Amino acid sequence: MIKNVVIAACLALPLVAFAAEEKKPLTAQQQKMAACNKEAAAKKLEGDARKAFMKDCLSADNKGPTSAQAKQQEKMKVCNKQAGDKKLTGDARKKFMSECLSG
Repeated sequence: MIKNVVIAACLALPLVAFAAEEKKPLTAQQQKMAACNKEAAAKKLEGDARKAFMKDCLSADNKGPTSAQAKQQEKMKVCNKQAGDKKLTGDARKKFMSECLSG
């Protein structure tokens, strides 16, 4: 009798652990994937059309640089143009770019 209870407990333990894992909340990426899958299914997309849709859907929030990144990119363009106008090369260009970007 005890042997049967021990065997049953050994068999049930992995199932309990698996069930506990299933109840973990989904990460943001998993939620996004589920939403995109649901939308693709609603549109009845298949094959390459589905792949293209999923790619676009999953990268939808990454539509460009943040405002801080955009400012830094603009500053880089200005400094780069100034260095080009001055025909700076090598260490002189590195020094100018460093000063320009930090100032």
